[in-house]
Amino acid sequence: MEFINQWLEQMGVAPILGAAFIAVATIIAAIVVRFMGDKVALAVSRWSGLGIRFQFFEIIRNPLWITVILVGVLLEVNWLMPPDPVNFLVAGAAKTALAITWMIVLGRTLGLVSSRLSGYYPGATELFRLSENVGIAIIGVVGALMILAVWQINLTPLLASAGLAGIIVGLAAKDTLGNFFGGISVFLDRPFKPGDYIVLRSGERGKVVDIGLRSTRIVTRDDVLITIPNSLIVSTKIINESAPSRRMRVRVKVSVANTSDVDELKDVLLKVAGDNSLVLPKPESRIRFRGFGDGSLDYELLCWTAQPKDKGRLIHQLNTALVKAFHEAGIDLPSPQRDLYIRQVPHDASEQPHAS
Repeated sequence: MEFINQWLEQMGVAPILGAAFIAVATIIAAIVVRFMGDKVALAVSRWSGLGIRFQFFEIIRNPLWITVILVGVLLEVNWLMPPDPVNFLVAGAAKTALAITWMIVLGRTLGLVSSRLSGYYPGATELFRLSENVGIAIIGVVGALMILAVWQINLTPLLASAGLAGIIVGLAAKDTLGNFFGGISVFLDRPFKPGDYIVLRSGERGKVVDIGLRSTRIVTRDDVLITIPNSLIVSTKIINESAPSRRMRVRVKVSVANTSDVDELKDVLLKVAGDNSLVLPKPESRIRFRGFGDGSLDYELLCWTAQPKDKGRLIHQLNTALVKAFHEAGIDLPSPQRDLYIRQVPHDASEQPHAS
């Protein structure tokens, strides 16, 4: 602005002619910028690689020429130097309009980028929404501070009040803030994602259906919805049965009589596992002898299934098939026996008085 003023003064231009020159130049520049906006939007779109040419053009088309007009108004004020109240009001209004215009541009651009990235990465949609909301809040705060500074409003009392209010709100909303930052941690760490089967520390097991900013929701196998605050999610042990791969190993405990043929038992267990459609052929099923029980031999059948959701159904099917296979093969289940001995108490001893 100072450069233009000095140039006009060196040219010996009269104030009225200088004002007219600035007005005409501003109008021409606004028209040029108005028609150059498409090329600017195309250049930004190519640089970003997001394919947002037309959407971005719609966002910046009007703000570009509005900015040129507002800058022209500021040049006029700086050239004509009207009385102080008029100068202050006109310049302040132009700067305020300029700040609001570009606050809107930045907010809409942030929303556009967030929407496009959510389309590319559906699993991180909530994270992009969170980033968008935080970015809009920062833009609003910075813009408000700039506008207050334009109008020369003393910010010290406001900042002091805001600090006190922030402390009060922080204490009152401690749990809410804990859940909020817990949600951010869940989004960043990604310990699980929607569709995973998790086991909580309290024992509940279910499928993750939603990960929000404040809570995570799972649906159990009983079709019961459980909502867990994110502050608890980040501070407790969570077992993700769907990670690092979807397949899951299933353990079926088997106890047979200690007189059973162990080789025959192994063949029966492997055959039952191989005949089940829910059991994966690879990795192969395994048999492990875990120890001796009370009149029993304790084994464990280890096999793999493709989805954690099939765990309960697979265990049921294997147990049912094993009972039938044991009966057909003549393998007995353990039947612990107890021998009870009754000691006869002498009749005379039972009638003796107790010692005092």
